[in-house]
Amino acid sequence: MGKRLPEPIAGDPSDPHGFPVLIAEFCEWMQIHAYSRHTVKAKRAGLAMLASWLAERSVTRPAEVTKPMLGAYQRSLFHRRKEDGDPLAFSTQAQRLNAVRSFFEWLVRNNRVLQDPAAALELPQRAKRLPRAVLSASEAERILALPDLARPLGLRDRAMMELLYATGVRRAELANLAVFDLDIERRALMVREGKGRKDRMIPTGERAAVWCERYLAEARPELAPEPDNGVLFLTVTGLKIHIENLSRLIASYVRDSGIGKPGSCHLFRHTMATLMLEGGADIRYVQQMLGHADIASTQIYTRVSLRTLKAVHSATHPGAGNKPRGGASK
Repeated sequence: MGKRLPEPIAGDPSDPHGFPVLIAEFCEWMQIHAYSRHTVKAKRAGLAMLASWLAERSVTRPAEVTKPMLGAYQRSLFHRRKEDGDPLAFSTQAQRLNAVRSFFEWLVRNNRVLQDPAAALELPQRAKRLPRAVLSASEAERILALPDLARPLGLRDRAMMELLYATGVRRAELANLAVFDLDIERRALMVREGKGRKDRMIPTGERAAVWCERYLAEARPELAPEPDNGVLFLTVTGLKIHIENLSRLIASYVRDSGIGKPGSCHLFRHTMATLMLEGGADIRYVQQMLGHADIASTQIYTRVSLRTLKAVHSATHPGAGNKPRGGASK
């Protein structure tokens, strides 16, 4: 299956002041200034939605857009329904509107429009939701023990899950790893161009390093193509594993373990962060492991460190135990 072509932008592609031309220039500007491919794609998709909505109202140029129009567009996002009848998540609405704000800020800076009609847009509050599930150490062990180590792909899967559990890397970060990113001797992993296109060096621990070393010695030589493409984790055809296939693969192990919890790659990420915090790690070190630019993103895990909270509760609340405290009468 070939790559899906980007959605066309509504409007006259020959109009130098119309949405198609200016959105294309904005996307080119982002690429020149090292925005990630994912960011450019997401902002273009958001602007394509705006241009389509405005074209239905005979508005084809950014200079014609007013504050009331964008207010009406924001309301339309709130009332929009997906194919399954569910509303757009507030995070999705915020992403669409953030693209609009960035676009008009760029237009004003480059003298393409005189005023910024998106300046007063208020983005929806993002819900600070807890992870759907977190593994206990014993549950993680049940999942890790499932791959068939007699098969090269089974050994690969064990090494991948050990690395996910030890480091909490994102699925795309795992899929993009090269052999030289893994330093077995130093028990370290270089994550290149993670979220925000930032590199970070993080420890793997001895156990994950040992499993990766075994995979490199026993399994990868059977999977590697000629010439070797340098990708760390390979498919049976010698290619880099696609992130969607990676998610399905890890989810199947989680399901087959019988623990009854949903999740895939991010389940190990949540687990790593939670267990480190419960073990006494400073939140700043967990932030570094996860590659969060803002510590507020890491603080969500302080809300799921139930073991620590239970210990404090048991030590301080007089009604936490089944025996009376403080000389209370029976």
